[in-house]
Amino acid sequence: MKYHVVVDLEMCKIPKGLRTKEYHWSEETIQIGAVLMDENYEFVDKFNTYVSPRMGKLDSFITRLTGINVGDVINAPDMEEALKRFTDWMPKEDVEIVSWSDNDQRQIQREMEGKHIDNSRMAELLENWNDCQVTFGVKMNNNRRYSLSEALIATGIYPEGKEHDGYYDAYNTALLFRKLELEEELQLCEEYKTARSDEKKELTFSLGDLFKNLDLQLCAG
Repeated sequence: MKYHVVVDLEMCKIPKGLRTKEYHWSEETIQIGAVLMDENYEFVDKFNTYVSPRMGKLDSFITRLTGINVGDVINAPDMEEALKRFTDWMPKEDVEIVSWSDNDQRQIQREMEGKHIDNSRMAELLENWNDCQVTFGVKMNNNRRYSLSEALIATGIYPEGKEHDGYYDAYNTALLFRKLELEEELQLCEEYKTARSDEKKELTFSLGDLFKNLDLQLCAG
């Protein structure tokens, strides 16, 4: 049986003065959220852990954005242990990792490299990564990089939970991933199609305009 693990990371910033020669990137993981789907795209299990950053700092912006505060991460596992728990949680069978964009893939690669994390299962999974954002763009016949929020609205999926929570972003991505996989021709919300086809509007209309004009309850049906 083949499984799909849909994952989302939340990160905090690393001040320039705290970056090292080995880890010179600007972000560090503070949460790993994921859901497990079977070969029929049914939900099987979930995973969620905070991660204690080595150099990164949780400022007021990140706390407002994610809801994560210092108390959540202070006693959390470090990235090496968090990735071990993550891969131990996955089935031993064939697993494909899915995320919205390749940002999380690159973040894990950077932390494994910069922190000398040896996790052979994760290294293998990084080579078999499914970027759901790319698939959505192909289905939309548009090469621009849509946000997850707009993609959910466009497809009539009413999101669960809080945006920028690792678990709920993974769950909502999984809902969209299932739709992308099961529908040969992607079915869009009628209100979104109307707004998109209106010649008086730009195709790159803002997400704020969508929220203002769109009846999400109708669209979510």
